[in-house]
Amino acid sequence: MADFFLQALGQVSSPSVLALIIIGVLFGIIGGSIPGFTVTMAILVVFPFTFAMDPVSGVSLMVGVFVGGYSGGIVSGVMLGIPGTPSSITTVYDGYPMAQKGEPGRALGIGVAASFIGTLISVAVLVFFGPLIASFSMNFRPWEITALIVFALTLVAGLSNGALLKGLLAAALGLLITTVGYDRNSNLRFDFGIPALGSGFEILPVMIGIFAFSQLMGNLEKLRDDQGKAKGVDTNVTIPYGRIAKDMAGQKLNTLRSALIGSLVGALPGTGGTVANFISYDQAKKFSRQPETFGTGTPSGIVASEASNSAVAGGAFVPTLALGIPGDLPMAIMMGVLILHGITPGPLMFEQNPILVGAIYASLLIGAVIMVLCQLLLVRWFAKISLIPQEVLVPVVLMLCAIGSYALNNNLFDIWVLFVFGVIGYLLWKAEVPLTPLILGVVLGNNLERQLFRALELDDSWMTFLTRPLSALFLALAVASVIFSLYQDRKIQRNRQQAQVNDA
Repeated sequence: MADFFLQALGQVSSPSVLALIIIGVLFGIIGGSIPGFTVTMAILVVFPFTFAMDPVSGVSLMVGVFVGGYSGGIVSGVMLGIPGTPSSITTVYDGYPMAQKGEPGRALGIGVAASFIGTLISVAVLVFFGPLIASFSMNFRPWEITALIVFALTLVAGLSNGALLKGLLAAALGLLITTVGYDRNSNLRFDFGIPALGSGFEILPVMIGIFAFSQLMGNLEKLRDDQGKAKGVDTNVTIPYGRIAKDMAGQKLNTLRSALIGSLVGALPGTGGTVANFISYDQAKKFSRQPETFGTGTPSGIVASEASNSAVAGGAFVPTLALGIPGDLPMAIMMGVLILHGITPGPLMFEQNPILVGAIYASLLIGAVIMVLCQLLLVRWFAKISLIPQEVLVPVVLMLCAIGSYALNNNLFDIWVLFVFGVIGYLLWKAEVPLTPLILGVVLGNNLERQLFRALELDDSWMTFLTRPLSALFLALAVASVIFSLYQDRKIQRNRQQAQVNDA
């Protein structure tokens, strides 16, 4: 392992790749610091630029965006009271009050330091558990892989905030999208007489349309509210390094606990930084000797939030690399980058592409260092960037998305695909249908079909899925996740009804 890591470190340390990581981190921080832009949007915008790169360069660029994006949300959260990304919501609870007390530099410094440590801990988790899980999953056959994908889809659908049925329908729609075009037996499906659909939909314009287009349209709807909050912000920030060192010295246990929570939650498909954010903040409050200080500008709240959401980075790579199951939405896009370069994430990746795996480890470490330097040295500029009005941002991002979709195959049809799925995504967003299960269905659909066909070719009995222990376990977990989600949905409904009765 040490050999391939050193080889990968040599490639990542080359001037060209280092420059790409720096660019990625800067763009990620900028994307995270602009309210409503999000880490996922930043990754989608950068995605097309990886087409002409070799795998190590392309993945290093994306990892830089990933690391920078998760730490960038603290800027607008502290300065404006508006989380730059959903994964930095709880950062606002204490970061903004601290800034209102005249200490924005202290809040930003604590957040950046916690993000750095959280990323380092998550890389350690990835390096230790990734190969172990990959080695274990080497025994997976088509039945186990099929059942695992079904479990991942039901788990993500079940985490759809009280909308299980909508989540399942979204996942099913994502799978349906992947059936367009020729199947394994060269049968043409759902082409509607359009020759361009013979090869199916390209994953990039579909993902950009579903997520980015709908997100941008939603941002325009909230334009006036966000602008009203952004007035009168002082971006002249000074970082008190000595004070931050003392603050972090008293947060060792909180930082470790929050980073481990972020790594663990990141490794669960469909969870991501937002879930880790709330869990770690809640745990920090419960373990605190002064829980009443949370929400008033305490360093403990900022550390818990930022250490956890940055630790998601390493944790989310564990199922993506070891099992081929994206940990969250940005990981689904990262998986698309690997597939684009002809690399299939999964247990064989550690044997067939060890240099690339080592490059991901090295990029995360180098990206964390670059993130700290950029945040501390350029924090004033990032604070100013967070004030960019949405009427300027939205058309620029849409233009970049369209250019990226066209550059994939130099085909105007892909821009039409982006537009059509953008409208579909926007309508689903308006109907409060979760988009994450839909995108995960698009990413995993082809692999699910391929593994299902292989399983039935080897044994045409469906009972084999229940007689093989691991596949039966994954299917049982899928059923359990649906049942638990139904229970949670009913509990949420009862609480709402009770609240309405109390209000009446």
